Amino acid sequence: MSQISREEVAELPIGRYEGDVRLVTGAAELETALEDLRTERVVGFDTETRPSFRVGESHPPALVQLAGERAVYLLQLKRHDFSAAIAHVLGGACVKGGVSVADDVRALKRHFRFEERNVVDLGTAARRAGVKQSGVRNLAAMFLGFRIPKGKKTSNWAAAQLSPAQILYAATDAWACRELYLKFEELGML
Repeated sequence: MSQISREEVAELPIGRYEGDVRLVTGAAELETALEDLRTERVVGFDTETRPSFRVGESHPPALVQLAGERAVYLLQLKRHDFSAAIAHVLGGACVKGGVSVADDVRALKRHFRFEERNVVDLGTAARRAGVKQSGVRNLAAMFLGFRIPKGKKTSNWAAAQLSPAQILYAATDAWACRELYLKFEELGML
């Protein structure tokens, strides 16, 4: 399948991450997250940024999402300096799969230095395989058989307290990226 219509997507069941979501706000939670992520072969990766509503206005990434097999970790960048940990994960041996990851990496590099390794853009992989729609929602619909709701996409990701809906949305995006990487690997699309 190279594309899917809005109507076809709307007919699919909603897919949400139902596993363990851990909001990382400080050093103790960070150490636990890093210990867990060190054992992963594939990590789903995404970022969320406070939306801009004026021409020329932009904001730094506010949240980094890292999805492993056992949990999704959400790192609120305003709560703690996670730069060394993020640099460690993005430069590590495990595969980091995401959609439009070049944009996410570039945005993070505006705020701290790191060298990424083994980062795979699933949208690019899909386009190379002849898929015309390469956003995470369309890819999840086509390859995973579920619909990801867009509800919280334009919410304030820089808020001190994320709502349960924001947390679920962010976790689902990173988890879907990991699941897509595994599906693409199974289908020989990587």
